Amino acid sequence: MRSGGLVIGLAALSIGGPAAADAWTRPKGEGLAILKYEDMRADRGFDPAGDLADLPAERRDRTASIFAEYGLTDRLTVRFKGEWQSGEDAFVDYDGRGPVEIGLNWQVWRDDRTAVALYGGVADGGEGRNAGYAAPGVGERDWEVRAAGGRSFGATFVELQAARRFRDGLPDETRLDATVGAHVGADWMLLGQAFGGQTEGGDARWLSLEASVVRHFGDWSVQAGWRDAVAGRETPDSSGLVVALWRRF
Repeated sequence: MRSGGLVIGLAALSIGGPAAADAWTRPKGEGLAILKYEDMRADRGFDPAGDLADLPAERRDRTASIFAEYGLTDRLTVRFKGEWQSGEDAFVDYDGRGPVEIGLNWQVWRDDRTAVALYGGVADGGEGRNAGYAAPGVGERDWEVRAAGGRSFGATFVELQAARRFRDGLPDETRLDATVGAHVGADWMLLGQAFGGQTEGGDARWLSLEASVVRHFGDWSVQAGWRDAVAGRETPDSSGLVVALWRRF
């Protein structure tokens, strides 16, 4: 039962803009939906040398997103994500649809503790920020390929991911993400995550850390955490609250 809970918890870590827990696919006929809200603020940003500098005014980015996945077979899961964004900084005030993405996640290999999967998806850019380092509305269609590997160790688990995003209207990106989690009893889970990447040529780079706690209520779960940028180039030093509501079906 505990190892099954690890798989459920890991498979639910999908939003994130930044990182999806892709190593474990969802069983055939089972699904997951997640509603998430993020409120990121920054008074400083990382300059081209990676040093912090004051911004002309506070930058604020708010995102409400929905993520859903469904097991088409025991090895193939379809995924969807959509966003609505709003925010402001010293130069722009925006409100509109963010990127919408759909893709397939394929279970390459899996045993009782270890899983490896490959993901491929396509995204359509919106009026919001299609990249944290870009102005709202910049960027059109993206293609992403992602490899993920995860392993559970009793009540804890780790997952590592590497992705390449091919972008139309923005530079291509390489992304590296990691998750460490631990179950505390039957109903609680603690998570630590790192989201990193850089654009082609390295003009923009980012690394954010997130810590959160998840409480399970049967088929429902509630997540609350805090994300903080710790390094970067040409990116804001953003931090803020992350909350999410999960529903398994």
